Amino acid sequence: MAPAATRSTIFRLINASQHSACPCHGCRSATHNHAHHGALALNQLRKFATPVQTVEKEYAFEVAASNLRFGEGVTREVGMDLKNMKARKVGVFTDPIVAKLKPMRVALESLQSQEDLPFEVYDQVLAEPTEESWRKAIAWARQHDFSHFLAVGGGSVIDTAKTANLFTVYKDADLMDFVNAPVGKGLPISQTLRPLIAVPTTAGTGSETTGAAIFDVTSRAFKTGIANRALKPVLGVVDTANTESCPTAVHISAGLDVLFHSLESYTAIPYTERTPRPANPILRPAYQGSNPVADIFSMWALRTTVKYLPRIAKDSGDHEARSQMLLAASFAGIGFGNAGVHLCHGMSYPISGLNKKGPKYKHPGYVVDHPIIPHGVSVALTGPAVFQFTAPSSPDRHREALAVFNGVTVTDPSITSIPDSEVGAYLYESIASFLDGLGVPRGLKAVGYNKSDISMLVEGTLPQRRVLDLAPNIGNVAGEDGREHLTRIMEASFEY
Repeated sequence: MAPAATRSTIFRLINASQHSACPCHGCRSATHNHAHHGALALNQLRKFATPVQTVEKEYAFEVAASNLRFGEGVTREVGMDLKNMKARKVGVFTDPIVAKLKPMRVALESLQSQEDLPFEVYDQVLAEPTEESWRKAIAWARQHDFSHFLAVGGGSVIDTAKTANLFTVYKDADLMDFVNAPVGKGLPISQTLRPLIAVPTTAGTGSETTGAAIFDVTSRAFKTGIANRALKPVLGVVDTANTESCPTAVHISAGLDVLFHSLESYTAIPYTERTPRPANPILRPAYQGSNPVADIFSMWALRTTVKYLPRIAKDSGDHEARSQMLLAASFAGIGFGNAGVHLCHGMSYPISGLNKKGPKYKHPGYVVDHPIIPHGVSVALTGPAVFQFTAPSSPDRHREALAVFNGVTVTDPSITSIPDSEVGAYLYESIASFLDGLGVPRGLKAVGYNKSDISMLVEGTLPQRRVLDLAPNIGNVAGEDGREHLTRIMEASFEY
């Protein structure tokens, strides 16, 4: 069977047909004589050719990110920030664990230090949020008339606060109205949301910089979310003191998220290959494809993570490593928040979602009362196989990533001597070795999945179009839904 034609090939064919000197199917040479010209030629074209609507590629990219404040102890400034913003009433979001820890205590003290700054606290955010937990948080927020929001916690807390903010403004909307299509309606957000300040307590999601929010659709056993620039916080307060109490397992999982945010955004299809071009700027997605600005942030985050995450795994008290990983999380957030992620994240959503009904794996080091494959771990399980698959699309970019993992420059003979056709295999081994050093389970089998589950995992990945459409060899191939490729990647990720 012939390989699927790429979109670029199809566009060239369309262009050739539109600029042909003669519509006659019998034309074979430059000496062929024609008695039909002008209007007759146009009529013949209409008669013999099927009309084709040209699909225009993207020609622009946008850069959007929250303001960031980075430093030791900056959480104590949030009260002044909200007062400076003339906050009338603040909705504070956290989870049951962070509610008892220093970052939340410092944040509340900061709020209480300001005169006439009322606030209410919601401390029931669920780790790895679900549709039900989001609806509860939204209902609580709608009971109050908050002018501003403050989130203190990991990505689950920040994402929940983003959603509560959205549906405080859109009081009559249903949750699925803004959820990414095709799972939800994917409606644009045209109204201005309330100001949100995000204080991350993990170095992972980068949610303090992005307009993305993720949750588990338990009825369909996979994750999806809402991605829109309107959701991004107005300020991310990145306090290096706030990850002191983070368990080592959480440090590692969060760091894995940084690792694959940076790798996926750097290797996503170029923004100029994304289709269709939006008819209105408000329709331009947050996840746009790799671009020159996102590349800088993503590559810095990748280098920093490969250097410092192993140090945290060995010693969670390593202050320099913790500080650098917090900064890397925000940098990767700016990178993927403007470029997007692709296959590792797309496949992670059913891997973690189906776990609740299937394997019921509970990751060591997580103090929760329910099965959990932490997000970063679920993303990492397919990492080696994914980048072996994507390497042929851009060997040079994957060669750069390989150099980072191997601790050498891209001009090192050990890197330059590898043929383009073998870069993926080398990168597979380097990523697998890196993950081994962090104690990551070696594939789907290690977290309880069976080979018979692969078809369900693929079915759960297929609806994740906002990320699959950015995947090399899938998003830039006309008519390709990715099923066969996803199946092979899942099979290659079963054990290694």
